[in-house]
Amino acid sequence: MKSLPGLKLLPTAIVGSYPQPDWLIDREKLKGRLPPRVRARELWRIAAPWLADAQEAATLFAISDQKLAGIDIVGDGEMRRESYSNALATALAGIDIDNPGTAIDRTGKPNPVPRVAGRISRLSSIEGGNAAFLRRRACGCVKITLPGPFTMTQQAQNDFYPDDEALALDYATAVNAELKDLFASGVDIVQLDEPYLQARADKARAYALKAIDRAVDGVGGLTALHICFGYAHVHQGASKPSGYDFLGELNESKIDIVSLEAAQPGLDPRVLRELPDKRIMYGVIDLNDPAIETAEIVARRIRAALEHTTPEQLIVAPDCGMKYLSRETAFGKLKAMADGAAIVRRELGAD
Repeated sequence: MKSLPGLKLLPTAIVGSYPQPDWLIDREKLKGRLPPRVRARELWRIAAPWLADAQEAATLFAISDQKLAGIDIVGDGEMRRESYSNALATALAGIDIDNPGTAIDRTGKPNPVPRVAGRISRLSSIEGGNAAFLRRRACGCVKITLPGPFTMTQQAQNDFYPDDEALALDYATAVNAELKDLFASGVDIVQLDEPYLQARADKARAYALKAIDRAVDGVGGLTALHICFGYAHVHQGASKPSGYDFLGELNESKIDIVSLEAAQPGLDPRVLRELPDKRIMYGVIDLNDPAIETAEIVARRIRAALEHTTPEQLIVAPDCGMKYLSRETAFGKLKAMADGAAIVRRELGAD
């Protein structure tokens, strides 16, 4: 396994998003719709001439909160994004921005999505500037996220390629170029978000690993992959599966770290045995529960995971992105997570 640069045992990390301030984005509009797959500029409260500066200020808040909470692997909180996927997915050549398509979301509802009208390619760096900003402002290990090629394929209307596999492989080529730029900017970990591996496991078995491996081929740093059952806010009232339909397959991939949602669905930690060759970013924070976990609850969840994997393999994290929580709740949960990891670290004689 590749080493984690300068990190203690059982390091902590956010998965991706952190709550955006109310002065930056209309959070009620955000919560009242499916996550946007196409651009949704109407969500921003700041006019275009000042939006980039406002997003930068919010990113500094997100970095500061993580450091204050005791998080070891710091991200930008996705403050500049309307959703985890649409910023990159709408910036690629081959997308008809003016005429979106439609696809069925994992909730079973139709959602406007990028319409693929030509060959997918990356014209220039998309997140490179944001990654360099994160590197300058956050000392220690830093991580940034991108949507993965399989999930982008599921979130698009394909009006050009002969089949979805061909589309996914060109998405993967574009993602690969972006990853190399992000590592060149000094980022330590780049995470691909691939929730649709679970949502559409049969299709994933056909070509997802081929696309994911192309996306991470030859890159110069640690790669992670996040797989989950969907945002708690979006799936309110729906029960989540207690196990993954597509998991053990990832042990054969070139990915270094697999990020799992575990707390809310009550995932049986024995499934970690399906990933003996990977580091595991393990969800110990339930984002559907507004109550802030105690450090001991977090410690108990970590101990349960350690019955089936090693401390050297485990990274402690929330279940998923935190964008739908209040900032106060998100910070409290991160602080409890860091404190819980410290308890177990002391028990292992590593703190």
